[in-house]
Amino acid sequence: MTALLIIVAAIVLLIIGYVTYGSWLAKQWGIDPSKKTPAQELADGVDYVAAPPIVLMGHHFSSIAGAGPINGPIQASVFGWIPVFLWCIIGGIFFGGLQDFGSLFASVRHEGKSVGEIIKDSMGARAQRLFTIFALLVLILVIASFVNVVAGTFFTPEGGFGITANPTGSQTTAMISVLFIVLAIIYGIVTNRLHVGTVPATIGGIIGIVLIVALGLNFGLVLGRTAWIVLIGVYITVASLVPVWILLQPRDYLSSFLLYAMMIVALGGIILSAFTHTATFTIPAFVGWKVSIGTLFPTLFITVACGACSGFHSLIATGTSSKQLASEKDAKPIGYGSMLIESALGVVSLIAVGMVFDKYTSGGFGSPSAAFAAGIATMFGAETSTVYATIYALLTLAVSVFALTSLDTGTRLSRFMFTELFLKKGETTYKDAKGARKVLAHPLAGTAFMVIIGCVLGGLSLSQIWGLFGAANQLLAGLALMAVAAWLGNAGKNNKMFYVPMIFMLAATLTSLIITVKNKLVMIADQTAAWGDWFQLIFAAAMAVLAVILVVEGFQTLFMKKKAQKA
Repeated sequence: MTALLIIVAAIVLLIIGYVTYGSWLAKQWGIDPSKKTPAQELADGVDYVAAPPIVLMGHHFSSIAGAGPINGPIQASVFGWIPVFLWCIIGGIFFGGLQDFGSLFASVRHEGKSVGEIIKDSMGARAQRLFTIFALLVLILVIASFVNVVAGTFFTPEGGFGITANPTGSQTTAMISVLFIVLAIIYGIVTNRLHVGTVPATIGGIIGIVLIVALGLNFGLVLGRTAWIVLIGVYITVASLVPVWILLQPRDYLSSFLLYAMMIVALGGIILSAFTHTATFTIPAFVGWKVSIGTLFPTLFITVACGACSGFHSLIATGTSSKQLASEKDAKPIGYGSMLIESALGVVSLIAVGMVFDKYTSGGFGSPSAAFAAGIATMFGAETSTVYATIYALLTLAVSVFALTSLDTGTRLSRFMFTELFLKKGETTYKDAKGARKVLAHPLAGTAFMVIIGCVLGGLSLSQIWGLFGAANQLLAGLALMAVAAWLGNAGKNNKMFYVPMIFMLAATLTSLIITVKNKLVMIADQTAAWGDWFQLIFAAAMAVLAVILVVEGFQTLFMKKKAQKA
């Protein structure tokens, strides 16, 4: 019954937050449905393509979710369920939702451009370049982390190449994921070239999902890990360059149905277990200030990540979603609403691990995603039952699909930001640049650079990459909050709601990076450091220095200008 009360409380609080705080934010900022959006004014059929709200919701939600709201809350559950629950709810409403909604709105008012361009408008070109470099470092970690996750989920340990009629779980997941890409392309052509309506196309798409799942359960794809890394690299390169309507929009839209279904199944399991006692929620309410993964501050706020607040969301909101928004009135449900749904998923993940908590803490699962699937499947029956095996397989598939979705969206974002880095004032595309800058600003150059580095690092399976990603991601959130606050202040709009979230996220993440640097220096002094520790030290130090410089410039913009205006 504890699990049922937790999820009911979460849903009620998140709905109240959306209706009250979300509406207040829209009013404070002046959301105007009569204004033309960049998707309408700058339509190019490639990146600027107005999408129906339900389709864009699917893209945005799928892209920001990934595996983050599953992995984060589960890893943080060792602190107890109350700290994780409170941070998912409070963080989602007042931190993450604020950042996502604000970033999307600011980008729409900046021709659909990135956070870096918003910073340039309010803080200057130098701050913009520093932020872009910082964001690209984060995106390298995103690509490396998810390449590692996806390849690790798909590959067959014994190697080989081909199709098997008796697939393992990883082979089934690989086959369905590949077929999902084909289905998305067909959906994109049907809706954008054959002009079939959204409703009949969606029905056809859902039927297609059922068919490819059935096919994947009977025939699996066999490939080794290295081969998967190469194929993933080729896929995300192509996905970042082709028009959004042919792959990005339809793939993310269709994959969102998997996530909605996953949450419905989880809710059904929670209700079932509450009355039939098929599983028991066993996480303690609070374990203590210090646990195996660190101290409550800053570790909890770094680890939960996407379940409460994530800087990666601001890159998606300003990189792809703002270029597809058909009306400003849709910014609230897509920007703010998606974040609150993700917070709900974070709470669902917390409940799922609570059903298998003893096994999780004793190292009984290879990953948090496996614990998530097992926890929900346990609510429906014993581990030896057919229903358990079916639900476990489908949930593992859903998590893998979202990891791949975040990966191809992240690659597209890196292309945008890499190009912006080499353009001067007045230049809008690589064609306007001169000399070497024209080559470097070319979409293919930036994509190839980021994909190659990301795949090489992802192929090394460094555990340090994921640890760095958490701190870098949350630090990016603090910088994004600062950027939007500075822009709103310059525009004469209320930005005071950003101050506490911005300062808190910056303090937590900088503290985490300082702890990382200190620990690595101790290891080096003791001569126990491997080259991966050196990598983590250099990366963490570089991000901390860039962040401090940006924070100083941001605070000058926010507070010094205000003093000058008063004077």
